[in-house]
Amino acid sequence: MPDITSILKAEISRVARKEVRAEIETLKKASTSHRSAIADLRRQASALEKELRRVNKGAARQAAGETPDDAKGSDKKRRFSATRLAAHRAKLGLSAASYGTLVGVSGQTIYHWEQGKARPRAAQLESPASVRGLGARDIAERLAAQ
Repeated sequence: MPDITSILKAEISRVARKEVRAEIETLKKASTSHRSAIADLRRQASALEKELRRVNKGAARQAAGETPDDAKGSDKKRRFSATRLAAHRAKLGLSAASYGTLVGVSGQTIYHWEQGKARPRAAQLESPASVRGLGARDIAERLAAQ
């Protein structure tokens, strides 16, 4: 015949585990919902910070006397394309060194620009743009003068 104390102890343990399991399930559900809410709040905070940076950037432009329309469509804003630079140099039949002399940089810099390993600084974007407007005779004269 089994001992009544061991049976009672086993039954109490079983009921206690059942109760604890039920409590833990509700805590797990609450934890999951809280984590989801925290993730949503982080996304919102990130979006708001991004918007704030954009607004501050626009305010800085206006403080500098530049309107947002001027910033987008002005001649001051130059775009750079490595493939267009390489095509223009090939069209003129110039070496990277001679093209670099026209632009005011080294031939190695021109090579890196064409390969996409480097990009010209904002101050350097004007000189390739000025060379694009020149004809073959003008370029030959400039190279002969230098």
